Amino acid sequence: MKVGPGGRILIGMLAGVVLGAVLGERVAAIQPLGDLFITLLVLVAAPLVFFNLLAGLTSLADLRTLGRLAGKTVGFFLTTELVALSLGLGAMALLRPGAGLRLTETVTETAPETVSGAVGEAPSAADVLLDMIPTNVVRAFAEGNVVQIVILALMLGIATMALGDGPRARLATLFEDLAGLFRRLVHMVLWVAPVGIGALVAVTVGRYGADLIGPTARFLAGVWGAQIVIVTGYMLLLRFFSDYRPARFLRATGSLWATTAATTSSLASLSVGLETAGRLDLPRRVYSFVLPLGAQLNKDGTSVMLAAVLLFTAQAAGVTFSPADFVTILLLGMLLSHGTGGVPGGGFVVALIYVQALNLPIEVAAIVGGIYRLVDMSNTTVNIMGDMVGAALVARSEARRA
Repeated sequence: MKVGPGGRILIGMLAGVVLGAVLGERVAAIQPLGDLFITLLVLVAAPLVFFNLLAGLTSLADLRTLGRLAGKTVGFFLTTELVALSLGLGAMALLRPGAGLRLTETVTETAPETVSGAVGEAPSAADVLLDMIPTNVVRAFAEGNVVQIVILALMLGIATMALGDGPRARLATLFEDLAGLFRRLVHMVLWVAPVGIGALVAVTVGRYGADLIGPTARFLAGVWGAQIVIVTGYMLLLRFFSDYRPARFLRATGSLWATTAATTSSLASLSVGLETAGRLDLPRRVYSFVLPLGAQLNKDGTSVMLAAVLLFTAQAAGVTFSPADFVTILLLGMLLSHGTGGVPGGGFVVALIYVQALNLPIEVAAIVGGIYRLVDMSNTTVNIMGDMVGAALVARSEARRA
């Protein structure tokens, strides 16, 4: 029986679990194999996003269609993000993992390192908007800044749509061919996915397996529980408002979730997400727009984590918030979640900024650093799942207009 890509990745993951359990922390020696896989995915992500989006834009009928897509996409992302932040706060309020912690002992014994001084500042809305505009095209690609690449592609796509039929047709053909080239490159990278993902899983199991037991167990339970609620909500949306049934959707996207959990990188997972959306027969003009935008703007899993870290720290410090404070917490959380960058560990830095912005002790928040890889696996998976579900919902909405 022929084993497909998803089956090969599953075999690699199971082998990684066994290897990590047997070797423990010694398995860190194979970390470079996993890092190589992430590097290859990030390498192809920027040009794939750029040309896929351009190919999709040049297939649109007019600018009104683009505006409609943008409105639906951003509206979905902002709504689910607000729900995610609320669920993260609710889970911590229910389980209260930070209540009763003795700060001095907990920080010295549990935190991986002592955090001191400023870790950054919460950006203003104006800073976030200005940072979305690339000042240097080469730097945007070199840094893998997805939102800047999307803005550049949008500008070029709109300019292409304004050209005459002849130039527009020639450019559309060029963009389509280049998008196909980078999709083929993703197929090549995925041949090494079982080895790369297996190595990442092995290192995670070997390094963090024992950390599931102890003072952080309730924190993990709260974060994962809230994220499971979000995933359940996604499946209900698919069931009632899309052309996909949850079981079929999860089967068709299985290799993507293996990639998200193993790489913990929205940017690295984006390459696989675009390829998976094509297999789901989603319209390219929809998914080539929704998925890259979601990689930067849609952070439902990360939002749960940010809210959970904040309330966990407040509980440990004995700080209580008023109802008015929670309005500020939600607005600031929505703003900060967009700055996580889509790279492994980016969310933890933003979590420290979030805690610091509300004058809470970041040393307590640093406790989460010891198990952050475990949290980040689910963060990235929920983030990308939200993008895929959003693409499916927008596609169904657009189909009804046809």
